[in-house]
Amino acid sequence: MTTGMLLSESDKTPDPGAPLRTRLSGFLARLGDPLFYGLTLCCAASIIVITGCLVYQLYAHSAEARHTLGWGFLTSQEWNPVSGEFGALPFVFGTVVTSILAILIATPLGVGTAIFLAEMAPRRLSNIMAFLVDLLAAVPSVIYGLLGIFLLVPLLNSTVVPPMQRVLGFLPIFSGSFYGVSLFSASLVLVIMVVPFIVSISREVLLAVPVEQREASYALGSTHWETVWKVVLPHARRGIYASVFLGLARALGETMAVTMVIGNTPQIAKSLFAPGYTIAAVIANEFTEATGSLYLSALIELGLVLFGITIVINGLARLLILATTRGLQHG
Repeated sequence: MTTGMLLSESDKTPDPGAPLRTRLSGFLARLGDPLFYGLTLCCAASIIVITGCLVYQLYAHSAEARHTLGWGFLTSQEWNPVSGEFGALPFVFGTVVTSILAILIATPLGVGTAIFLAEMAPRRLSNIMAFLVDLLAAVPSVIYGLLGIFLLVPLLNSTVVPPMQRVLGFLPIFSGSFYGVSLFSASLVLVIMVVPFIVSISREVLLAVPVEQREASYALGSTHWETVWKVVLPHARRGIYASVFLGLARALGETMAVTMVIGNTPQIAKSLFAPGYTIAAVIANEFTEATGSLYLSALIELGLVLFGITIVINGLARLLILATTRGLQHG
């Protein structure tokens, strides 16, 4: 009894460290939100810092070309490092044409594939195909370049382009001789590279649409097609737009695959079947060969121009989508 009473009394003895631990835990709990906010703020600010450093470095190292060539750098079509003539217009033309054509072809193809995988295909088949799509997105670009040289270009030369020229040859963009490497070939290689990104992201967005919305549409008598078109796609459109933006950014900055199939000719041609050049390709091809300071500065200014083109095209695309979305809401 005595021992039990002693143990009971010792259990009732107050712990001198308990108030301190209570205050400490309360302090840590109050510190959690500001600490988490500061950490995430630093992560977000790092994006701005990295972007700012990138722009500053491009702007600073292109100073000689900007001062020497002026605005004529953007309007000139001459690119002759030997004579000191540097014009960016052919490269801007090739970059914009191949990227826009690629995204125009890849968007309906990628979104249609994503709709099939998310809404119509059996779950097992959808998972298998989604794995293959993710695998395609991870393939190095040089592999796509080899695919373009050994498979796509011969196929275009023998099967695709001759019928196009017979039917559409009266149009300037489909006229002229086709020798394999061309703006058209580069655009199709970009389509193959861009589609996996659009499919992968769009499929996940479509699968994230609440099941209740589909069931409500079916309950009102809608067909499967009407449910997908009028309920699922409007709900997922922002995510689909994001996938298209990601694909466009990939197309604008692609280097190796485009370099291998575009022909690398600094010219502005009316026909898509003619060779061309892109900004990323000329930087990759000639940066190590740039001997003079003006030559090197001009290549760096091309990088600055590519950065600006990316911002402008993505900004215009977002404005177009915003205007379309508002039009649909008011309609």
